[in-house]
Amino acid sequence: MAQWAVAQRSATINLACRAFGISRTCYRYKAKLDAENSVIADWLVRLTNNQRNWGFGLCFLYLRNVKDFKWNHKRVYRIYRELELNLRIKPRHRLVREKPLPLAVPTAINQSWSMDFMHDQLADGRSIRLFNVIDDFNREGLGIEVDFSLPSERVIRSLDRIIEWRGKPDAIRCDKGPEYISAVTLAWAARRGIRIDFIQPGQPQQNAYVERYNRTVRYDWLAHHLFETLDEIQDFASRWLWTYNHDRPNMALGGITPKQKLALAA
Repeated sequence: MAQWAVAQRSATINLACRAFGISRTCYRYKAKLDAENSVIADWLVRLTNNQRNWGFGLCFLYLRNVKDFKWNHKRVYRIYRELELNLRIKPRHRLVREKPLPLAVPTAINQSWSMDFMHDQLADGRSIRLFNVIDDFNREGLGIEVDFSLPSERVIRSLDRIIEWRGKPDAIRCDKGPEYISAVTLAWAARRGIRIDFIQPGQPQQNAYVERYNRTVRYDWLAHHLFETLDEIQDFASRWLWTYNHDRPNMALGGITPKQKLALAA
């Protein structure tokens, strides 16, 4: 209205600003289209297409902590909402359970590892198993072994292969599966000087680190693809493991990646 008064009624800028209660800075302000908004939108669309279960939190942490962009979270969230990328929030039905024993929090690498199995199927319906191992300190995925059957000997071989480059853990946490309580596995652990910490029956919360990791494996890629062969799924798992350790922000670590946590602790 002030600009109309100046243009149509020959009023001075000072008079128009006083009449309409605005400053001269406001009068002269011209909105600028920010080209960075399209860059942010492009990043968000590509992230949510490649990682369909990532919400705003993971997307923003990836852009800030992994890619080192300095965009304000409110700005990124506004564009995120305008693109209608919000995940549907599924209500949780909480069950009343007995309080589990407190979960130990390691303070350095190789103090405590966790291992667990997952089950899935190939495209032709054949059942497969995945053997997952993580370091509890920085939630780093140490290995994913895939096969139709993973007996104690395969478990030991996988652990030996990880120990060759990672070093020996003080303890490994697991449930009381037959592969873990077998005499072969216990004898191997005794020779290596590794303590096996079994969780209490019916208390998967005591193995929370690897259980949460299993959920990420399931919803990040395993439930999104149909694999034809074991080699195909093993190759995909190995490549995803690198992405998980180097590029995927981890909420439990404060929004940084497992490798960044390891670098901070060095």
